[in-house]
Amino acid sequence: MPGIDFNCDVGEGIGNDEAIIPFISSANIACGYHAGNEDIIRATVELAIKNNVAIGAHPSFFDTQNFGRTEMSLPRDEIYDLVMLQLRIINKIIRKTTSKLHHVKPHGALYNMSAKDPAIAKTIADAVKDFDDNLIVFGLSGSCSVKEASKVGLRAANEVFADRTYQDDGSLTPRSQQNALIDDVDKAVAQVLQIAREKTVTSVNGRKISLVADTICIHGDGSNAIQFARSIYQSLKQNHIDIKAI
Repeated sequence: MPGIDFNCDVGEGIGNDEAIIPFISSANIACGYHAGNEDIIRATVELAIKNNVAIGAHPSFFDTQNFGRTEMSLPRDEIYDLVMLQLRIINKIIRKTTSKLHHVKPHGALYNMSAKDPAIAKTIADAVKDFDDNLIVFGLSGSCSVKEASKVGLRAANEVFADRTYQDDGSLTPRSQQNALIDDVDKAVAQVLQIAREKTVTSVNGRKISLVADTICIHGDGSNAIQFARSIYQSLKQNHIDIKAI
C-alpha cells in the first residue's frame, strides 16, 4: 500500500487541535515565538502522544503580532539562536513524556525565506543538526530548505500543501494574492489525491508540475481546517493510501 505523511501546524491557540490531531500523522507544534506558550505546547504534545502522532517543532521569527508571517532581515547567528532556543523550549516539555522530538518545520516567513535563500536554509539546518542530528527537516518540496538540510547530513522531507495554490515554478502563491488559499474542501481533497497518486500538482494557470511529496500539510488556523483534516484522511484511506509519519 502506498503511503504518505499528513501533517498540520498546531499548538497555535486556535482551539481546534483536539479535533484535528486524530486525523494526521505528524504535528508541527508552535514554540511560542509566533503563537502558543508552554501550557499549549504541553497540551498539544499530550494530544499527539495520545493519538500516536509524530511530534515536530514549528519555530518562527519572534512575531506574535503578525503570526510569524512578516519577513525579517536578521544576521545568520540570530536566526541560528532563535531556532535553537525554540527547539530547547519544546524539547524541555517533551523530555518529561514517553515521546521524543521527531522533526522540525520552520513557520511562516521563516519557512518561505529558507525555501528561497540557501544561506538561511543552511543556518536552520546547522541549528537542527547541532541540536539533534536525528531530526528530520520539513521544507517546501524541491526548495533550498530540503537541499541544504541534505547537504549537512540531515534527513529532509519534501512538503506539499493541500490548502495552498501553486505557481508555474512550483512555488506557493504568495498570501498577498487573492487565490493563495484553497477554501473548498473538494478542491483540497482533489489536490491531495493528485499529489499522492501522480506526484504532480496543477498550478493556478493550469500547468501540471512534477514534485516530490513526502508529506502533505494543512494549516491548523484555516477556516475549514477540521473539515479538511477529516475529509483528506477519509479520502486517502478510501483510496488505499496509507497515512504514516516519516
